[in-house]
Amino acid sequence: MLKERETFIRRLTMMMDMAVIAAAFFAAYYLRVHFHVFYKFDIVPSAKVVGAPVTLDLYMPVLLMLVPLWVFMLYLNGAYGSFRTRSFLEMAWVIVKASFFGALSFASLTFIFKIQFISRVFFILFVLAAAVFLIIEKYIVIVAAHNVRRRGYNTRRVLIVGTGPRARRFAAMIRKNKEWGFKIAGLIDDEKSRVGKRFFGSMVLGTLRDLPRILREKVIDEVVFVVPRMWLERIQETIALCEVLGIKTSVATDLFDLKIAKAKQTDLNGLPLLVFETTFAREWQLFVKRAADLIISLIALVALSPLFLIVAALIKMTSPGPIFFKQKRVTLNGRVFTLYKFRSMYKDANERLEEVKHLNEVDGPVFKSTKDPRITPLGRFLRKMSIDELPQLINVFEGHMSLVGPRPPLPAEVEKYQPWQIRRLSMRGGITCLWQVSGRSRISFEKWMQLDLEYIDNWSLWLDFKILARTIPAVLLGTGAK
Repeated sequence: MLKERETFIRRLTMMMDMAVIAAAFFAAYYLRVHFHVFYKFDIVPSAKVVGAPVTLDLYMPVLLMLVPLWVFMLYLNGAYGSFRTRSFLEMAWVIVKASFFGALSFASLTFIFKIQFISRVFFILFVLAAAVFLIIEKYIVIVAAHNVRRRGYNTRRVLIVGTGPRARRFAAMIRKNKEWGFKIAGLIDDEKSRVGKRFFGSMVLGTLRDLPRILREKVIDEVVFVVPRMWLERIQETIALCEVLGIKTSVATDLFDLKIAKAKQTDLNGLPLLVFETTFAREWQLFVKRAADLIISLIALVALSPLFLIVAALIKMTSPGPIFFKQKRVTLNGRVFTLYKFRSMYKDANERLEEVKHLNEVDGPVFKSTKDPRITPLGRFLRKMSIDELPQLINVFEGHMSLVGPRPPLPAEVEKYQPWQIRRLSMRGGITCLWQVSGRSRISFEKWMQLDLEYIDNWSLWLDFKILARTIPAVLLGTGAK
């Protein structure tokens, strides 16, 4: 469950450390060259170099030597091990030790290779700057992570199946190590007499048969089975249900025959787990996806701000009512958020829904019609060109949506979903998707759901890029828009 994430975080931390070490190098060089107060303390072996300007080009090979050297020393001193349980002081001590051994290695290499232009002032400035910069970096990262999780962000809601001693130990680990970012949503037990009672601080929400209802009513990111071996046959059906719904599943028992999800072995502080997951993205890929969402949405919002102002003015001029249409939608694993669109209907559209339901042109629990009288003349153009969707860039920037992903449905639509259709909520909703570039309203509801699951099962950064590339001509041509 955590092994891939830890590997990704370790690599990301190493890259951040490299950048910080390089910054310390340039800071030391700048102080050495531009602050003459350091010159009187400066002694170099060669008289030809004393007092002469040392260009940055001459120092660049030293930078290429120091960055990997310092990272290697940090690695040897355990800076890239699991730091979830470490305090800031422990990390600071690791950096001090790594800086000490890095300084010894740096001095030795300078002597061995007779690098005469490296002065003692630069040497001291770099070692101090590297240590201070790295300590500041770790402090910022640790404080930021603690604050984020203390405010309830970046957490995963875990439903524990089991109330025995092993489940108790698992829950104790979760509560003791809040920096892991897990929150216990509740417990499941197969004894009806235990439903509604509290065990080791958590409420038993129901039995195994109640799990479909609980997963619909509660926001659950992961179900963890910590059960005795005698339960293996009992939970086979329950694990299959989680697979169909697209809920990540961890089992502290044995392997099961699954059709969609893939199993991977991992551990949580020594507790062996088998994870069954229907989305196969690696942590670094999800990081790149979120970074791209953040950067592209910000640039787009700034670039399109004149268009936003024009559309807002036209909406106000052509029909009474607000500029934006706000609606509750469902995204990752049942999370509800407010979706933004430019208003394309008259302000009493919701009250008139019943009188136009007979005009619905698609099957399933959704409503779409080219003859919907509630749409304003301007709104028809905005929908045709998908301009009404542009405010969703705000949702992308806030993290509620992604640029590419299954279209987030209404809560009322989700209530009518069949179990296999709920799995489309196992990935964050997006502005565009395979359905968007495959004809949109021209395809059936069931085909729409299948396309979303096809996207989830075959997701990659390259697939997102291809969908974005296909979205542009689909929008310009108004393919399937209603």
